[in-house]
Amino acid sequence: MDWKYRWKNGYKPSRDEAAKNPHLLDESQFENEQDRKLAEESARKHLGIPAPTLDEDKPILPH
Repeated sequence: MDWKYRWKNGYKPSRDEAAKNPHLLDESQFENEQDRKLAEESARKHLGIPAPTLDEDKPILPH
């Protein structure tokens, strides 16, 4: 992975910002969704941020 990718909004996010933001990179630099997802995964690994999970929007505790 080449780290010449542009961070979204022109700056490298902090770990907290990256953890809350589903899209770290500028989407316009990718030709397709698969390339963007691979780059996002690599960016998260580079920043030490876990990848989002399918159930992260669900509350942990029952109602």
